[in-house]
Amino acid sequence: MNRDGNCISLWQDMPDYISKNLPAEADVVIVGGGITGLSTALKLQREGKKCVVLEAQNIGFGTTGGTTSHLNTLLDTPYYQIKKDFSAEAATQVYEVTHKALALIEKNILGYEIECGFDRKAAYLFAHDEKQEKELDKIIEATNEAGLHIKESSDIPVPLSFRKAAKAADQAQMHSTKYLYGIAGAFDRMGGCVVQNCRATQVTHENGETVVHTTKGKIKTAHVVYATHIPPGINILHTRCAPYRSYAIAVTLNDENYPDALVYDLDEPYHYYRTQEVDGVKYLIFGGEDHKTGHEENTEYRFAKLESYLRKHYDINEVAYKWSSQYYESVDGLPYIGHLPGNPSNVWVATGFGGNGMILGTVASCILSDLICKGDSPYAALFSPARFKPVAGFTNAVKETADVISTLISQKISVEKIQGMSELSHNEGKVGKYEGKNIGVYKNNDGRLFAVHPDCPHMGCSVEWNQSEKSWDCPCHGSRFSHTGEVLTAPAIKGLTCVELVEQESIKQKV
Repeated sequence: MNRDGNCISLWQDMPDYISKNLPAEADVVIVGGGITGLSTALKLQREGKKCVVLEAQNIGFGTTGGTTSHLNTLLDTPYYQIKKDFSAEAATQVYEVTHKALALIEKNILGYEIECGFDRKAAYLFAHDEKQEKELDKIIEATNEAGLHIKESSDIPVPLSFRKAAKAADQAQMHSTKYLYGIAGAFDRMGGCVVQNCRATQVTHENGETVVHTTKGKIKTAHVVYATHIPPGINILHTRCAPYRSYAIAVTLNDENYPDALVYDLDEPYHYYRTQEVDGVKYLIFGGEDHKTGHEENTEYRFAKLESYLRKHYDINEVAYKWSSQYYESVDGLPYIGHLPGNPSNVWVATGFGGNGMILGTVASCILSDLICKGDSPYAALFSPARFKPVAGFTNAVKETADVISTLISQKISVEKIQGMSELSHNEGKVGKYEGKNIGVYKNNDGRLFAVHPDCPHMGCSVEWNQSEKSWDCPCHGSRFSHTGEVLTAPAIKGLTCVELVEQESIKQKV
């Protein structure tokens, strides 16, 4: 199974999923074949809707294939913060709907007989110092008030010193892509349709008809759901969500000191631990070192820090897997689920899940299903993308921004004249200069050079090279591109413009 990065995650050893042909029409078209898209499709298909899932690559290609698959009702945004920013009732609602989502995952696994290593586990939080201890006290109080029982613990299942700890029951874990394939199979058996390698390029609304234009043709629909992590194109939500990268390693140990729980410290950025058995082998999964996308020059250093930290406390046999993944943080800590602002009333979105995408993607399926089938949801107001007011003239402003992307290099030059490329190592990329203009160049293992114009086609920000994942990452809105410029991650719809390098004669543009 392919994923949106060079590193291989623990979840990628999956067979090809059989794709179907694009039909002419559907009740609901869901764009995105990850946990959100397929959970929503399955829920709607069960409600009698004819659904089609469009996936630009293969199912699980995005963050679902790169998660660490913690299933939490104990969220990254603490309940005391939700209570402060929204209300005590809102905190209770958040717990209620995440609790229902976790129960739905378990119900799907049992009902469709999905073998995905699902297991209920306790979750531990622990504090290293006095400041963190005060934070933990606030978390314990507000979490209990919201409805999730959490209590102080005298121990933790990891070999680290701590000042104070807390334990919450009834959290869970699973193999993310085995679950994804399981619900995709159930959806297919119900008559659902998954079309892979099919990118949605445009949605039009004319004469009362909504049409989704794709790389495989057109499809008419009554509703469109963007389950693409962040909606493609240009939308106000791109100013309300910040992209982050998170890093993970899966190691085997020389002893059996694997934690039988989900464990989190309160560091900034925090670290997280758990164990997963895959094909008879136990792995300790350890993650953290988060940072804003495109804001870390040496991404390999993040993996090195994780490994170094873990080796201080565990007898590691092998670092079997290492990978990074992307998530989006909303400005107020809660996701945006509902009608997509600036679009007709039949266009829906789910984004801004933070580090809790598996559970909040399932939450989104419940809310969107209610909104489409019943016209309302008890959680609609709390998670509404319209809980802020779009700025007047926003759409025109960002279109103008996109239009002023600098013109491409078209002069004839030699490769050697690109500044900063002389010491480029194999498997390395960087942004260099030619006559004051930026050009992004990557050298593969064979010494072949690949060049792109580094202005992101989404809104014109300059991309940065991600050394560990071998991708060009946009630090503004999280679009990601392969070394040859193809889109890996929305919101960009078009890829980076490639530049053909000729040793001594010319360098010319090609689209």
